[in-house]
Amino acid sequence: MRYWLMKSEPDDVSIDDLAARPGGTVPWYGVRNYQARNLMRDAMTVGDPVFFYHSSCAEPGIAGIARVASAAYPDATQFDATSPYYDAKATPETPRWLNVDVQFVRKTRLIGLAELRAQAELANMRVLARGNRLSITEVEPAEWRYITRELMGLRED
Repeated sequence: MRYWLMKSEPDDVSIDDLAARPGGTVPWYGVRNYQARNLMRDAMTVGDPVFFYHSSCAEPGIAGIARVASAAYPDATQFDATSPYYDAKATPETPRWLNVDVQFVRKTRLIGLAELRAQAELANMRVLARGNRLSITEVEPAEWRYITRELMGLRED
C-alpha cells in the first residue's frame, strides 16, 4: 500500500462535492502531466489512502481523506472536443491520458499549507518542495501517520 496526496481545485471538485456524489466517487479527470499519469497507471492500487488537497484557492491545504477506488482507465475528457482537457492526438484506440476513481472517506479540518510547512516532521514532504506543481504526489508512511495522528487527531490510518 502507498499513500498519496491529490490536488483538486475546489471550484471544480471540493471535498464536499466528493462526499455528495453518488457513491462518494469521482473520476480524477484532467491530469495532463505524464509523471502524474504514470503514478496513476503504474503505482496506485485500489484501496490506497489519499489526502484530498484543495489547491488554487484562498487557503490551499488538506481538506479530507479519500481512497483510490479503481485501477487506471482512459480519461474520457481527452476525447471530448468541448472539454478544456481535450487532446486532439488521443484516440480511443491509443489514449494518452488516464484517470482513477477516488472515493470519499472523511472530511477533516483544513490543514493549510502554512501549517504543513511549519511542521519539522514534514520538511521533506513532496508537496512542500520548492517548485512542485504536480497534482499527484506520493506521501511517505511516516508523513501520513504524522498528519493523521498529530494534525488531524485520528488514531487509525
